[in-house]
Amino acid sequence: MAWVVDTCVLLDIHSADPQFAQSSADCLATHLSDGLIISPVTYVELAPAFGGNMKLQEQFLAEVGIEWPSPWILQDTMNAHCLWFSHIEKKRSGSESKRPIADVFISAFAQRFQGLITRNPKDFGAVRVVVF
Repeated sequence: MAWVVDTCVLLDIHSADPQFAQSSADCLATHLSDGLIISPVTYVELAPAFGGNMKLQEQFLAEVGIEWPSPWILQDTMNAHCLWFSHIEKKRSGSESKRPIADVFISAFAQRFQGLITRNPKDFGAVRVVVF
């Protein structure tokens, strides 16, 4: 079963980030045999890095070993619904700060798979994560 790759990991590699590019690439190489995919949200989040050029973006994804496209299904919506409700309840009680809705969607999508490869585990508490 595949691993979902968080946007930050791909941006590390694409931008040749001096601090994280190598460790991000090594982590993906370690999990490549299980399969690597991205959520539709990550696809959208990557657009600015490629100047909105889908062809360049998809070429990069193929070179990194990402399977694309990966469909969003009803179960993902149901997962996101539960995650967002839980987040808002915690926020109203003062026990949680703001959380981007994009992270909720990525986390909901990743629940169908082995988990999420990210450098930001605190943003994705509801899913199994690989942190490097």
